[in-house]
Amino acid sequence: MAETLDSALFAPKVLAAPRGVRRPRDWRPVWTHSPVETIDVSVCIANWNCIEYLRACLQSLLDQPQGVTLEIIIADNASADGAPEMVAREFPEVTLIRNTENLGFAKASNQAAEAASGQYLFFLNNDTVVPEFTLEKLTTFARAHPNFGMIGPRLRDGKGKLQISYRRKPTLKAMLHRASVLRWTGIFRKAYDDYRRDGFEPDGVRRVEVLMGAAVLVPRDVYRDCGGWDEGFIFGVEDVEYSDRIGRSKACVYVPGIEIIHYGRVSSRQNVTFAAPNLMIGYARYFRKSGVPAWSLIGYKLVFTLDAPMQFLTMCVQYFWRRVTGASPAHVGKSRMGALGIWRFLTREIARFWRA
Repeated sequence: MAETLDSALFAPKVLAAPRGVRRPRDWRPVWTHSPVETIDVSVCIANWNCIEYLRACLQSLLDQPQGVTLEIIIADNASADGAPEMVAREFPEVTLIRNTENLGFAKASNQAAEAASGQYLFFLNNDTVVPEFTLEKLTTFARAHPNFGMIGPRLRDGKGKLQISYRRKPTLKAMLHRASVLRWTGIFRKAYDDYRRDGFEPDGVRRVEVLMGAAVLVPRDVYRDCGGWDEGFIFGVEDVEYSDRIGRSKACVYVPGIEIIHYGRVSSRQNVTFAAPNLMIGYARYFRKSGVPAWSLIGYKLVFTLDAPMQFLTMCVQYFWRRVTGASPAHVGKSRMGALGIWRFLTREIARFWRA
């Protein structure tokens, strides 16, 4: 069932479109500016900054045929780069929800879903580009398999390189390997490698444990019956929990014959101090919800609480060493942001980590 898409679709040139330049409205499918009786797909986008990526994403959805009736709902989490203004100005057919603060991916996705009317909900990251007729392929597959609860395409980055599009559920051992001391000693390395890399086979339709939340199609009745995204997750790991929850009653299925471009981690790289602490909290919340014994979870939290100061010092040393040795600004900035992320965890978020 796998198919190969034209490699030209993976070129990032769409991001180079001059700011504010739009194709004529008449180029867009009729359903984007004329009333229709039914909507096949509601595209739900939680947005936080990333204005140029968001513009490219919307262009890919609206300025080329997708083969379905669609609507787009964006829940913007108080972007400061002009993204909501751009949407209102350049894409007036898009439904825009403006939040006054960053409510996180899960809550924003639920806001968009609650405002949607489509038969299928397509949860999509803002740093994606959707090739033509992708939504038709997804809905055709979904209608042929009505018992599937979540469907995910194969992901590629902006250069066409395959990304991990699904993985196994994380285990306590796999995540403990990320602690400095355990990583240096190699303890739990195999468990971590199995989680991160060994389980991904890019070819062949298959039932999987976790689909990457960058692009997933969920039938509306599944969203209603299983519930929406867990809003206790602010940024990160919500796709693990949602796949796990839906997977208890319906199959989560990876379909490599349908592909989407995903640039990846754009929002998180722009604000590591927000993303990094919430990722740690997200894993702790997931392990509690998945039934990890209380004593094991306490041990997990204790390890990372004690490890955080060591990681902070390591990142500080790395930052100053890179500055002294003339490393590239990108590497220097990465070390700085890493240190700031851990500092925020230690000074502002550690109590929430223990409550998770």
